[in-house]
Amino acid sequence: MEPLASISVDLDPLKHYCRIHGLPDSVLSDGANELVATKAIPRFLELLKPSAAPATFFVVGEELGSPSLTAALQLAHAQGIELANHSYAHDYGLSRSSFEAIGDDLERAEKAITACCGQRPVGFRAPGYTLSSALLRALVARGYAYDSSTYPAAPYYLAKAAVMGALSLLGRPSRAVLDSPKVLLAPVVPYRPSVEAPYERGDAPLVELPLAVAPLSRVPFIGTFATTMPWALVESTFKSLKRAQHFNFELHAVDVLDESDGLPPALARQQRDLKVPVRVKMQRLAELFAWLGAERSVVTIAEAAVRFAPLV
Repeated sequence: MEPLASISVDLDPLKHYCRIHGLPDSVLSDGANELVATKAIPRFLELLKPSAAPATFFVVGEELGSPSLTAALQLAHAQGIELANHSYAHDYGLSRSSFEAIGDDLERAEKAITACCGQRPVGFRAPGYTLSSALLRALVARGYAYDSSTYPAAPYYLAKAAVMGALSLLGRPSRAVLDSPKVLLAPVVPYRPSVEAPYERGDAPLVELPLAVAPLSRVPFIGTFATTMPWALVESTFKSLKRAQHFNFELHAVDVLDESDGLPPALARQQRDLKVPVRVKMQRLAELFAWLGAERSVVTIAEAAVRFAPLV
C-alpha cells in the first residue's frame, strides 16, 4: 500500500492549558477564549490551502455552544475537513470513568458535532491521549471506525510525569492524568487493539492509529516539536519516519498561536511554545505539510482507517 500521512488538529480550548499548568481559567479574557475559532482554525485552513490536503479536526463538543467556533467549523467541513470526536467536556479523567459515563460523554459530543456539520463523527481521540478498556468498549459499542489516541512516546511520558510532580510540589496540581506505562510498549503502526488491553494487539472492530513517533527513540513528532525544536533536529526526525506506514502528524490549536494574539503572560510563561512567533510557526508547518504531500498520499484519519482496516 502507498505510504499515507494524516494531519490532525486537536481543538483544545485554551482554558485546558490553564488547567494543565494549575492556573485559574480567569486569566483568559473573552477574546482569548475565542482564539481557537477566530485565529487558529483560519490559519490551519490557510496552511492546508496550497496543497488542498484534507485534515481531521478533533472537536470538543461543549465548545460548540460558541457561534464563532460553529461557523469556523462549518466552513472547515465545507472545505473537506473531517470533524472527529475529542469528547464532550475534555475531561482528562474520562478514561477512568465508567462505561456508562463515557458513553454519555461520547453521545453528547456526537450530537453537538452532528448538529454543527450534519455528519456523525466516526473517529475519536481521548483527552490527554489516555485509553482504558472501558473507553475502548464504549467506542466499540457506539460503532466508531477508529481511535487515534495511542501515544507511545517515552520522552513525552517522562516529561509529563516530571512536570506533574513539580506542579504538585508547588501547590498547583495539574488536572492532567498520567497514562499507564503500558502505552510505552504499544505498537507504533496502525493496529487492531484488544478491547481489554488497548495498548496490545487484539481483535476489536475498530482500527487504532497511533501518533507519529520516531523509531527507536520514540521522540514524538507532533506540532509542538515541529515548531519549537532546532530545525536540523526536526528535519532529521522527519527523515527517520520515512518508512512509517502512516505518518500521523498531530497538532493543537496553540501551534498556530502566540502571545501577541492576546494570550495572558501567565499562560505564556508556562506554555513556552507561545513565545515562538506565529510567523515562524507558520513557515515551519507550511514546509512540513509540503514535505508530507511530496512523499505521501495525505488523507483524513477516517480514510486512513478505511485503508488499513483490511490489513491489520
